[in-house]
Amino acid sequence: MPEEEQTPAAIALLHPAAGVPAIIETEQAFDAALAALAQGVGPYAFDAERASGFKYSARAYLIQIKRTGGGLHLIDPIPFGPGHRCFVELNNLIAEEEVILHASTQDLPCLRELGINPQILFDTELGGRIAGLARVGLGPLLESLMGVSLAKEHSAADWSKRPLPEEWLNYAALDVELLVELRDKVHALLVDAKKWKWAEEDFAAIISAPAPAPRIDPWRRTSGMHKIKKRLQMAIVRELWQARDEIARGADVSPSRLLSDAAITELAQNAEKSPITNRKHLEKILRPLGLRARWLENAAIWITSITTAMELPEDQWPEARSKSDTLPPIKLWRERFPEKFIPLSHARFNLAAKAEELSIPLENLISPELVRRICWSPPLNSSVQEALQALGARRWQAEIAAPVLEAALLETVALELPEAEPTSESAEE
Repeated sequence: MPEEEQTPAAIALLHPAAGVPAIIETEQAFDAALAALAQGVGPYAFDAERASGFKYSARAYLIQIKRTGGGLHLIDPIPFGPGHRCFVELNNLIAEEEVILHASTQDLPCLRELGINPQILFDTELGGRIAGLARVGLGPLLESLMGVSLAKEHSAADWSKRPLPEEWLNYAALDVELLVELRDKVHALLVDAKKWKWAEEDFAAIISAPAPAPRIDPWRRTSGMHKIKKRLQMAIVRELWQARDEIARGADVSPSRLLSDAAITELAQNAEKSPITNRKHLEKILRPLGLRARWLENAAIWITSITTAMELPEDQWPEARSKSDTLPPIKLWRERFPEKFIPLSHARFNLAAKAEELSIPLENLISPELVRRICWSPPLNSSVQEALQALGARRWQAEIAAPVLEAALLETVALELPEAEPTSESAEE
């Protein structure tokens, strides 16, 4: 029996080949970096570090850039600020060049806030998904395609800290050290799989996508809302969430550091049973959750918010469900909306099979939300393909999914499927 082929161990990438560059904090240093980048060739590899979980804002606290022949540069954006002359010049440099980002939708907003607006994008994570790779994080991609391992020990650090530790800067520099070479590997896979045009269309759609509309009733997304059954409890959650959000925005601190979502829902359930009127009562309720001192810094505000909610007349309590155009949960379709569930059951099964055939995740083949909308309200004055594109599907996605959906809409008996679905209910919601 032949021995199994052993995959060579990945080589740890510990430092950038040219060392960790000094962080750029002055106009003189920024100008020198711009001059070096202008002398380079090919695409620009970008990354950004934020302080997610620490700050309210999603601003960038470090920008990493590398270009072949143009060097690797670490820019502290805080001394410059949005719209600074140097960012304007950087944006002019990249105007007609490809910009490489990994998981671009995470970094584009904070780059755009500074005035960096890529026009040509290559997203190595999304490219990996479309190519059919199982693991598409930056580390796994570098390991599987380039035989290099990347440490991620500082990925959740507070990047607003100053000065930034040298080991953090080393970690940040490594995020772009091989990004150009990784882009070429992913591009080759897409071309070989005849999926490059799909990826191009997706990359272009990300660049041209409008800013997301403000959420309706964002407080409804508080973790643990499934425990909140009564409208008065919802009113308490709303008041606490809004008070916390106002304080967090003003102090630029992550809301969860002031009061966790679990604490909000726990307070709402307890307050509805027995009014919370003092700090000691508040502390007693929160202690089983792992009480943190910072939760009590604004105890008076939390108590006032709870009291305000409790005193609201019933006609000012939130509605049980949001007035958005959200569709009913899928678990209700079979019993309450069988005529909608019939085509959905066929569409989900056959689209999952199509995704497997094409070696692409189902959610990248077509958004499950769009599938549900077509099954819930089939188009009357347009084709399914046109309706999908009007809802935001890429042309290539609509071309593949439309025939499957058209066939599903003609079915009269639901498919009996196991409860487990290719895409989780939470992802579809």
